[in-house]
Amino acid sequence: MSQPVAVRLDKWLWAARFFKTRSLAVTAIEAGHVHLGGERAKPARQLKPGDTLRILAPHGEFEVEVLALSEQRGPAETARQLYRETEASQAARERRREEQALAPQFDHPDVRGRPTKKWRRQLQSFERGQD
Repeated sequence: MSQPVAVRLDKWLWAARFFKTRSLAVTAIEAGHVHLGGERAKPARQLKPGDTLRILAPHGEFEVEVLALSEQRGPAETARQLYRETEASQAARERRREEQALAPQFDHPDVRGRPTKKWRRQLQSFERGQD
């Protein structure tokens, strides 16, 4: 099967596994989370090998160069061969991941949903300064 000359941007993002569905890809493109060559793109924009994309997906921000085209979603190994992420983008994602791991967590392990009667009384006692 021959490789297509140009592919719609939303189809390629879906095939490259940046988004789980084409409709999520279209929503992200329309919201301005995908830039082609430094400019906002439209879902039907034709993508060619050599184009550069900046993608803000739920799992991170990527800056990639398109290496190959595909209209079909395949295995993850095949999807990774469709693009090459820039080294600056990889370093920035790694730095964000480290910052997030080092950020303080303010969630109390016992608090899920509504407080229990005991927990509420402890909170009220603390707020009044009695304890």
